[in-house]
Amino acid sequence: MLHPQIAARAFNTPLLVEPAKAQAFLSGLGPRILGQPVGRDGKEELEQTNSFAPVPRASLLAGDLAENFEVRGDTPYPIVDGIAVIEITGVLIHRGAWIGKSSGQTSYEGISAQIDAAATDPKVRGVALEIDSFGGEVAGVFDLADRIRVLRQSKPVWAFVAEHAFSAGYVLASQADRILLPRTGALGSIGVVVMHTDLSGKLAEDGVSVTLIHSGSHKVDGNPYAPLPVDVRDDIQREIDVLRFLFAETVAAGRGAKCNAKAALATEAVSYRGANAVDAGLADEVTDLAGGFERFRAFVTARTSQPSSPALTRKIQKEVAMSNKIPTQDLHATETTEPAAVDTPADDTASASQEAVPPIAAPSEATTAETAVRIRAEAADITEIAAQAARIGVSVDAAKALREGTSPNALRAEVLSRAAAASESRDVIASVPTPAETSPAKESPLVAAAKRTASGAPA
Repeated sequence: MLHPQIAARAFNTPLLVEPAKAQAFLSGLGPRILGQPVGRDGKEELEQTNSFAPVPRASLLAGDLAENFEVRGDTPYPIVDGIAVIEITGVLIHRGAWIGKSSGQTSYEGISAQIDAAATDPKVRGVALEIDSFGGEVAGVFDLADRIRVLRQSKPVWAFVAEHAFSAGYVLASQADRILLPRTGALGSIGVVVMHTDLSGKLAEDGVSVTLIHSGSHKVDGNPYAPLPVDVRDDIQREIDVLRFLFAETVAAGRGAKCNAKAALATEAVSYRGANAVDAGLADEVTDLAGGFERFRAFVTARTSQPSSPALTRKIQKEVAMSNKIPTQDLHATETTEPAAVDTPADDTASASQEAVPPIAAPSEATTAETAVRIRAEAADITEIAAQAARIGVSVDAAKALREGTSPNALRAEVLSRAAAASESRDVIASVPTPAETSPAKESPLVAAAKRTASGAPA
């Protein structure tokens, strides 16, 4: 197998990636990685296509500032009127090289470093996530989502979908206060995929036999030199079902009442375009991104302006809310000071009074982080319990346990109870009593004669 480091990221590992992009990956890079054309589940071979890495480009929101900051090197992101523009583009990977857009990849660590810098940067009053990604790896994405959700408690975060935000890309987009996309933009694909390649047929044709000598019955599960066993496939299916549940829970944590976990799961990994994404609760507004960014700039400016202009703040709030016909209280509370006297007509004053938005207490950063950590820890415990139960012959549906809110301790007790019951049933041996055990034995004639002689009775 060629390029093993790339193959290790692509095959036999859960991916949050849009399926069409995964197929394109197999078509373009599969032959280079595996050394042969790649087919899909016994179907015709996919035609090999040329692939190339995208060239660096300027940010759609920040213009040529994205190129200039690379030369200056003073900030990890361009800043436009107090808004840090963070690009999330291409394939999203764990432990990759910084931003890496020239390679078509963006690392979670690179994005996280920018998020952390924006959180503490006094020059940054808001954050715009410019997203154009078909997804990427599971590892690292949920931790980064938590960081974005915590950031928005102190600074507004808007996501601008520059055409695509699928799977892992949507995990990150869903953590913003608002999600904007153009008419042709698409997002969603709330699901998980694992790719497995079977080279056994090709190797047999070539007269090649691969022997894997291993210790541990599951050490070589999913290897590419043999067909995928049914039990291994089932194990993988259970794992990605749990990950999909975590995906939905993370979306719900970010979207709140707009899209709860049940609604996210009900999408069945469908992708939505334009207004359909808003109708499904996965986005907030369909607009041109330049116009949307201008409104965000005005919103941030009003939010951080002096209390002497509360009317402007309320006006921006109303315009943003009406753009998507949602209540203004869904937005950040931007003004807690009593309105100062301003020179406005009577009608405008009355309207401003009606538009006043009461401050909303946002959940504390500690509460949000603790909830995310608890959910992830319980999911990991339940997954491990299910794996251990399978080894002793007890079947546990981890995804169902998560959906029903079963605690790890309760599930562990259930597994032990079922295992004990199964053990007792195996130890019970049913046998039919023999006649000798059920009726008294007949006395020997010699013994009977001896008893009569001893008693003086006639023989």
